Amino acid sequence: MNVVVTGGNRGIGYAVCAELARRGHRVVVVARDAARGEQAVRSLPGEAVLVVGDLSAVSGMHEVAGRLAEACPRIDVLVHNAGLWPSRLTLTADGLEEAFAVNHLAPFTLNRLLEDRLTRVVQVSAGLYVKGKADPDRTPYGHDFHPLRTYADTKRCNVETLPLFAERWRERGVTIDAVHPGVINTGLGARGGPVGLLLKVAKRFWKTPEQGAAPVVALTERSTTGRYYDELEEIPMNVDRELGLRLWEQAGKLSGVA
Repeated sequence: MNVVVTGGNRGIGYAVCAELARRGHRVVVVARDAARGEQAVRSLPGEAVLVVGDLSAVSGMHEVAGRLAEACPRIDVLVHNAGLWPSRLTLTADGLEEAFAVNHLAPFTLNRLLEDRLTRVVQVSAGLYVKGKADPDRTPYGHDFHPLRTYADTKRCNVETLPLFAERWRERGVTIDAVHPGVINTGLGARGGPVGLLLKVAKRFWKTPEQGAAPVVALTERSTTGRYYDELEEIPMNVDRELGLRLWEQAGKLSGVA
């Protein structure tokens, strides 16, 4: 089985890759940093290959999709794990807020560009998405940026389009679900100052990346679609169909995918 994991060179992504490789699957690691990606691939058991690309840039999203198409004629599972929790506003070369690009637009774009090769998609989400307030007129451009709330806002954007992908792919037999893996001790959200210090202390009591990987790996083996899981438990999604349709149309335009 070919399994693609974005952000697979560290944290939960690496733990997911390691477990899937141990189970005998061919793992494709997508990483922005070539050196770190190569190090991760070398340390994985079994067959693993690296695809390097920048998922914060629209051109990079298209490049990654092209490289994945070369590496995998068929993608049995695509795990969208790459994510950002920024402490300050950063705009990409496309004029987009960086977390919006990585957390929402990149998964959307890869789904659309690779959909003829896909069998299953697993979106690593965050329970905080329910606190998000996605505003298509402001969130993509960082006009409502907040160092704590933006992560939830961008994750909400992503969840809002999940039911639409499930509907689009239902007749093809392609499935998509999202999973909140729990509160995990990774480098996500790392920052300096008093807030950063408090975060480091709190993370000592959080779950390990290996524990966070378990529900993600479990979801790769399921065949449900359009559902949201809190670890291993299915819970209702809090979505607004009208907002989802607006975000879908906008993502199509921003990504250049008709």
